[in-house]
Amino acid sequence: MLRGGPADGAGVLSAARRATDLDAVAGGSVDVVVVGGGVTGAGVALDAAARGLSVTLLERTDLAAGTSRWSSKLVHGGLRYLAHGELGLARESAHERAVLMGATAPHLVRPLAFLVPDVAGRGVSTLAGLGGRLGDAVRASVPGGRRSLPGTRRVDAAEVTRLTPGVRGRRGGSVFWDGQLTDDARLVVALARTAAECGARVLTGAAVRAVDGADVHVETDDGEALSLRAGVVVNATGVWAQRLAPGVRLVPSRGSHLVVPAARLGSPSAALTVPLPGSRSRYVFALPQPDGLVYLGLTDEPVPGPVGDEDPAPDDAEVAQLLATVNQVLAEPLTRADVVGAYAGLRPLVLPASAGTGPGDATADLSRRHLLRWDGPVLTVVGGKLTTYRAMAEQAVDAVVARLGRGTPRSCTARLPLVGAAPRRALERVAAPERLVARHGTEAPVVAGLGADPVVEGRTETVGELRFAVRAEGARTVADLLDRRVRIGLVPADRERAVPVAEQVLAEEL
Repeated sequence: MLRGGPADGAGVLSAARRATDLDAVAGGSVDVVVVGGGVTGAGVALDAAARGLSVTLLERTDLAAGTSRWSSKLVHGGLRYLAHGELGLARESAHERAVLMGATAPHLVRPLAFLVPDVAGRGVSTLAGLGGRLGDAVRASVPGGRRSLPGTRRVDAAEVTRLTPGVRGRRGGSVFWDGQLTDDARLVVALARTAAECGARVLTGAAVRAVDGADVHVETDDGEALSLRAGVVVNATGVWAQRLAPGVRLVPSRGSHLVVPAARLGSPSAALTVPLPGSRSRYVFALPQPDGLVYLGLTDEPVPGPVGDEDPAPDDAEVAQLLATVNQVLAEPLTRADVVGAYAGLRPLVLPASAGTGPGDATADLSRRHLLRWDGPVLTVVGGKLTTYRAMAEQAVDAVVARLGRGTPRSCTARLPLVGAAPRRALERVAAPERLVARHGTEAPVVAGLGADPVVEGRTETVGELRFAVRAEGARTVADLLDRRVRIGLVPADRERAVPVAEQVLAEEL
């Protein structure tokens, strides 16, 4: 299925559409109000709208403003779940990865090799190879999975050097494959725009202040207060879910990443995978990006106390842990001076109702599964992970349809391409730079036509991308542009240089 440019209308999130939708929402009624514009909320809005329900999505700041832009940018098959015997979770992850790669967003997901070098320990690389082959078997057992990725294999020293030139010594390793997102925030934007194409109203800068029975009270970021009535409210606010559902028990976990120049690791083409000292199931990844950077992650640190609205950040101990772990296998160790940026996200891990109250009990009972819970008219969907957003959304909307007694009973989102999506062969024929096709799919020619000048000299992002973000993707501020529509903000020094260009584009487009 090929889609044209933003002139096609329905999937455009423009300033004019936002104003129209705000007027239409005020004082009105709707089947479903979705609170939260991350991957879960956008997925729920799409699923509900595609089933014929009237939908309004309300997000207090911007699409992907929270955890959904701070991931490792991976669509993974759940090898860690296999290590813990969670075969069901691993199969669900493998299935959802196949859906994204084959049907819904093939332009945004690509195969990525993961190398576990023998210099990390031959027992470690052998175990990784066994885990990879088990993952291959799980992948082959789900629809569309068999041919979606290459198989696990042993590689020799020459192949290790070719894939990850920065690794020390001349020894082999094991390679397995997984999926890599071009950009996690771009997935969220594509979901929200596809939901809008299906009839949903997507409103950013609209904070839900209270839910009083069927009445949802909203305050916009320019101070306007409005209310609307909802058949059901879906609480998809992640680590902030307890603000609407105090009874939900969450133990947030911080996952942190460092941003380093790819040249410092020899510009790898595979993800370097190094076990965390003392663990057989946790790894630090050096994930190559298409923009000359590498992301080092991932930590897993519990976050005490209530979660605030400010962006989380790695602490000194996490920085030291990430560098020390990857340096075990590098010929030229990285230092803090090599770190050009850093980011962290908070994962909403669910504490089941059966868990104890002490710290030991809480740690033992943390779940990577998602939770669906009704509190009156509010359905909270929380937990899970980015890869399985669609399955979470489908189950949530199943519950909504059952509660409302209307709407199509079965989801169609496993077969519904997102805006810009097309089969891989069609994407290869799109007449636009490969980088833009990987971010915008079939809309890439439209983006290219809006301007090819770089936003920052020496980087690949273009002024045309900024203009498209304002015209079609709901961007309204400098942060929307630089931190979420393009990811220049991951390198603070580059962001500083980009601010005047972003301000100029906003002045011209809004």
